[in-house]
Amino acid sequence: MTLTVQEGPVILIGYEYRLQLEAEADLFPESASFVGQVRSAITVATVMAELSSAAGSVLRVDDHTLEIVLAPEVTANLAPGMVVLDLVRTDLTPDRHLGFMLEVPVALPVTRLSVPAGQ
Repeated sequence: MTLTVQEGPVILIGYEYRLQLEAEADLFPESASFVGQVRSAITVATVMAELSSAAGSVLRVDDHTLEIVLAPEVTANLAPGMVVLDLVRTDLTPDRHLGFMLEVPVALPVTRLSVPAGQ
């Protein structure tokens, strides 16, 4: 297993989070679909958020780029610390894990806006 550390944006509780992932090869064709889960740690059974192409939380930008989107109502339920997530391509048989796991820091911002009910 190879560990590569990359700097990226921190998840700010209560705010939308976006992260683009880029591949060197054409790994994300237009017909591809993806799912993923967000957890506080790999070993924790509780899923904090579900990600999917169908729900708009995994967006295909082009053949090389995906964007992960966590809505404010999702990040509002996170606690300061870290979360982990990964993605699986589900339009293939069998489903194919994309071969990475992200560990993303979560922080409480100074300015905290309330998330309106129903969003």
